[in-house]
Amino acid sequence: MHLMKTLPYDAALYASQRSAELLPGPDAVDGRAVAQYLDRGFIAVANLLTAEEIERYTRLVEDLSGGRVESYNRVQEDRGVQLDAKSFDSDRVRKLWFTPDESRRFGLPVDHPVIGGVVAQLMEERTPALYQAMALLKPPHGGGEKPWHQDHAYFNVPLGQRIVGVWLALDPATVANGCLHLIPGEHKDGAIPHFVRRDWQICDTDILGKESVAAELPPGAALFFDGLAPHGTPVNDSNQRRRAMQFHYAPQDAPDWTDDQRTAVFGSEGRDVYC
Repeated sequence: MHLMKTLPYDAALYASQRSAELLPGPDAVDGRAVAQYLDRGFIAVANLLTAEEIERYTRLVEDLSGGRVESYNRVQEDRGVQLDAKSFDSDRVRKLWFTPDESRRFGLPVDHPVIGGVVAQLMEERTPALYQAMALLKPPHGGGEKPWHQDHAYFNVPLGQRIVGVWLALDPATVANGCLHLIPGEHKDGAIPHFVRRDWQICDTDILGKESVAAELPPGAALFFDGLAPHGTPVNDSNQRRRAMQFHYAPQDAPDWTDDQRTAVFGSEGRDVYC
């Protein structure tokens, strides 16, 4: 696991001039929306969860972050956050990790019929299977940056196998509190070498100067994005929490890569260092 280094970065990396289009609901994910996903590498969809579901999953994240769920301890803290007496349990946490079995045992919406229906449409003729589940928490007052990267770079799944990521907002995700930024269409250029700098990431020089969009989402909305879509999130310097869940799905019959096969494509820690 590559641990985040708290280092400064060029604010121009997250200077998106516009927000991603937000489809009004899952019924709007039609053939045109699928074509848009294939072209841009992502779509954003509102109203995937009810208000009751948003409250339930937010409470679950707080219980997991606070150690109130028996046998769960896969918590990565965010050391850069300034805590105070009003802090939530999740305000000390950067990430919660889950195996597929754990995600179902703890009640995460990895098999949610509405979310699963959208994933199946985006996977087209392939049958999706859960590959990874996490909660991604960017606390207020210093929740850390996640530098630009491709999620496929972390997965032992061969290129050519379509990976669909689901980034599910529990709080409003805004430019101010560190929402995702993406470059439309960049996934079509394939794998980009990653290097260890502030994290295992794409070089800043490969991102600077490219036009990106901000995926601002209301609670209960999700960003569906291709595993090769470059994206990143800045520090949350606001006083607003940005709690979310993230799931990845790969084809059920996808073969496995080894670590060596994956890093031969995306780069190991010292490969061709230039950035």
